[in-house]
Amino acid sequence: MSQVFEGYERQYCELSANLTKKCTSAGLLDGEKKKQKISEIKTGLDEADGLIRKMDLEARSLQPSVKAMLLQKLREYKSDLNNLKGEMKKITSANAQAARDELLESGMADALTVSADQRSRLLQSTERLNQSSERIREGRRTMLETEELGVSILQDLHQQRQSLLHAHGTLHGVDDNIGKSRKILTAMSRRMDRNKWIIGTVIAVLVVVIILILYFKLTH
Repeated sequence: MSQVFEGYERQYCELSANLTKKCTSAGLLDGEKKKQKISEIKTGLDEADGLIRKMDLEARSLQPSVKAMLLQKLREYKSDLNNLKGEMKKITSANAQAARDELLESGMADALTVSADQRSRLLQSTERLNQSSERIREGRRTMLETEELGVSILQDLHQQRQSLLHAHGTLHGVDDNIGKSRKILTAMSRRMDRNKWIIGTVIAVLVVVIILILYFKLTH
């Protein structure tokens, strides 16, 4: 058998026996002494975990014929360590329960005096919550009314835009008609001027003819 393994084994057996005694004595203590004993047990359990890991590494490094026997012993040591951890949990849970009971006893009187204040604060918080909910509902109602008003305004603006577009089209048509009428009036004015010149020329020719006729009559 490996001497290294035997050395770890000897240390673990001594540590396990010591931890068993401490667990037994810790169950009979209370207060600070019990807390100190629990701290010592936790330190010993960590050391035992380290020894178990060292033994496991050493056993797995040996020949198969020796390794099987050592791993069997190691399983027994692991089971023993788990039992010690279980005892430690029982002691810790009992200590925690005692501390909890002490805390509850010391805090019971304060809880009775505080409960009224808590109830009052709870009622005030509930009232503020109700007021906030009402303000939220009012704000939502106002938002919906504003949204409806906005939709109505948009519809009116759309109708006015359509009316303006129609009026713009009508004015464009009127401008076209005015342009055409202006062209017609300009053409008529030019025609009237031309007719005036023609009539004036005809009158002038008639006057000349009449004068010539009178001249010839008077001279002959």
